[in-house]
Amino acid sequence: MDLYEYQAKELFAGHGVPVLPGEVAETSDQARAAAERFGRTVVVKAQVKTGGRGKAGGVKLAETPDEAKARADAILGMDIKGHTVHRVLVTPASDIAEEYYFSFLLDRANRTFLAMASAEGGVDIEQLAVERPEALAKVPVDPLLGVDTAKAREIVAAARFPDAVADEAAEVIVKLWDTFVGEDATLVEVNPLVRDPDDRVIALDGKVTLDDNASFRHAEHAALVDKQAEDPLEAAAKEKDLNYVKLDGQVGIIGNGAGLVMSTLDVVAYAGEEFGVRPANFLDIGGGASAEVMANGLEIILSDPDVRSVFVNVFGGITACDAVANGIVQAFRLLESRGDTVNRPIVVRLDGNNATEGRRILTEAALPGLQQVDTMDNAARVAAQLAAQGE
Repeated sequence: MDLYEYQAKELFAGHGVPVLPGEVAETSDQARAAAERFGRTVVVKAQVKTGGRGKAGGVKLAETPDEAKARADAILGMDIKGHTVHRVLVTPASDIAEEYYFSFLLDRANRTFLAMASAEGGVDIEQLAVERPEALAKVPVDPLLGVDTAKAREIVAAARFPDAVADEAAEVIVKLWDTFVGEDATLVEVNPLVRDPDDRVIALDGKVTLDDNASFRHAEHAALVDKQAEDPLEAAAKEKDLNYVKLDGQVGIIGNGAGLVMSTLDVVAYAGEEFGVRPANFLDIGGGASAEVMANGLEIILSDPDVRSVFVNVFGGITACDAVANGIVQAFRLLESRGDTVNRPIVVRLDGNNATEGRRILTEAALPGLQQVDTMDNAARVAAQLAAQGE
């Protein structure tokens, strides 16, 4: 889960990272009132989960409360890289002597953590990494040892932070590590991390991505979910403990196992090129595809008005295909009992353990709109063709 800047800074403050005070406003009047309370020049910052806010005009200085209101009026409702601005952060303007960059992230390729830091912050870090890679220090972090003061000093030295702020920067880095580990994050980024005229180091911005797999350890993180921006189908799937991601296609996909579902996305995308359709979702029902799980999956997919056909792709392993087939039959009955008619064609491909028996069960059930196809490629093509015909 990606956080807004104001949420990231709240987590930072909770772990002792120095940040500036700020108030979130959802209307321009609220922004004006916040600026009035601060009684000084403020910055009005769009709150969206993407970069490039400044270049898009989403970060503006305001010297008076009336100007803060005007800035907020201009920013609220703005579209920044496909993200609509629903709120702004009003925070006192800071005197900046220098800007740095810092982040902790999960280094998946090397199966460890990585600290990245540069004495040149406030810029597009991706561009800096390409054009001047020597300016961006990359320091591996042992997950078992973590980051203490000595390790933080190593990072500071590698990034070539000025000696005048080396000690304080190291202290801030330790606290950012505490945030990273304590909140089960996969990314903690500050750009810019600034030095003020008094040589204080402050996190002027903040970007945090939390690991949803660790949400059971952090009940308080539920309050960070933005219900307004969350996709309603993904929210409904989460309530049913389904591993679902909404995509922008027309062929609904159900599979058992993340690898199989990813492969199914590929074959549907390839087959769909002929018919001008694409996968509509990722949905992994896991190994134990009970009737209720299958019914919940179908219910979510059929709730998507963009879906014109459904491809159920199952490889029987621990859960045999006959159990999956019975689950599909019962899922139809469960949906009918809920008043949800299955009104779009469903293509089923069963393979693996007890596939023959599973196919027999589905054939005898004669479920309306359901047809079986033996291979994954052919099934994908049939599902794509049916979706195209359903326009």
